[in-house]
Amino acid sequence: MSASRRSGTTDELGPDEPEPAREGSVGSDLLAALLDGMDAALCAFDADGVVTHWNREAERILGWTAAEAVGRAGFAGWAVRSADAAEVEARLMSAMDAPGRQVNEFALLTKDGGRVLVRTQSAAVRGPDGKPAGVYCAFSEVHAQIDLERSIALSEALLEDASWGVVLVDADLRPAVVNAHAARALGAGRTSVLGRPLGELLARGAEELESALTHVLAEGAPPAPAELWVSVRTPDGERRRCWRSGFVRLASPLAEEPVPLGVGWLFQDVTESRQGEQEASLLRFRAQQLHRAARAAAECEDPAEAATVHLDFALAGFADHALIDRVTDGAEGADRVRLVRIAATPSGAPGPSRLDGRAGLPVRYGEGHPAVQCVERAGSVRAAAGSLSAEDARAWALARQWPADAVHALCTVLRSRGRTLGAVTFLRGAGRNAFERSDAMYAEDVAVRIATALDLASLLTPDD
Repeated sequence: MSASRRSGTTDELGPDEPEPAREGSVGSDLLAALLDGMDAALCAFDADGVVTHWNREAERILGWTAAEAVGRAGFAGWAVRSADAAEVEARLMSAMDAPGRQVNEFALLTKDGGRVLVRTQSAAVRGPDGKPAGVYCAFSEVHAQIDLERSIALSEALLEDASWGVVLVDADLRPAVVNAHAARALGAGRTSVLGRPLGELLARGAEELESALTHVLAEGAPPAPAELWVSVRTPDGERRRCWRSGFVRLASPLAEEPVPLGVGWLFQDVTESRQGEQEASLLRFRAQQLHRAARAAAECEDPAEAATVHLDFALAGFADHALIDRVTDGAEGADRVRLVRIAATPSGAPGPSRLDGRAGLPVRYGEGHPAVQCVERAGSVRAAAGSLSAEDARAWALARQWPADAVHALCTVLRSRGRTLGAVTFLRGAGRNAFERSDAMYAEDVAVRIATALDLASLLTPDD
């Protein structure tokens, strides 16, 4: 009996009965090891209410060792106050006659006289004949159980009802679990994204996201959320989105040392607010540029030089090259528009725009050239090389008398006093986005100032 009490179990062997076989001894040792390795406290009672099993977690919670607990009749006088013992014993032993498990909460006594509120799950133990032979009772401290339930409830809520995206990424950087919000953001179903590389879901931004996930696996969560710009692949094409993302490293609570299970990635779509902020910042910058250009142009004695000042200030953050073409004398209203190049930004080393002379030869623009269309329509015209190869895009630019690296163009008409004076062309290279409607509005503001300066120059030099 003493040997079995040290292991937390009892048996029914009498003093004259033979030693059990070796296999039985191994089975008893295995049972004792399993009981002592459990995370929950466990005790068991026979049909008479005598404690038969007591594991190490029960010893940790209450302080009573297996040797002190096994063999006692119930909890009265040691693990439960005497006044409560009858009620506690009745509720525990009632599990012998009840189907399934019963859940109760009791206040138990620790060895040092303290009280611990525990939540118990008890159920009947059946003998070989199928009849109840006792009761086992698993218990844990209520606050620990509540913490566990809260953790489970939080996980379920995040993966079901959260208003932001939640993705559990495994150690191979592939989605293992996604909630409904994240699935919609990724443009796919909750199951169709599982196990797929992020590069299949994101056209752009996958490398940055994978780098962030790798860092979290190696170093832990970053100190603050990060904003990632990505392009999501959808059946309708790519969608550019900005996701404010937070990361947490997931580790197994069952291992002695933390074993990374992956990364929890939580994100919220902030595209609209960030685009609004960017547009507002861009508008402020462009307004400041127009203001600076006006002040600088006011100091120019030559109005034509003032036109190039406006051109140079407009280039900052807007375009890579710019050209000013003026309608030749008598060309307005003619069958074909003829334009003369009067100013251009340097195509090599950076520097201010240069005046090419207002009496030069007409530029060899072909029919349908964007600058010609701009003058004919008295409006803005956008053009782009599209998906041409680098060699074809170079040929496309040279054929239009533009620098070889130009792939996006915006031509805006120059008008003053009801007359069309020419066109200003802004050009961007392959490293920039195509011109948009907001860019055209800014170019038109610049063109008004350039046209005014050129008109003044013509008034001062009527021979030109």
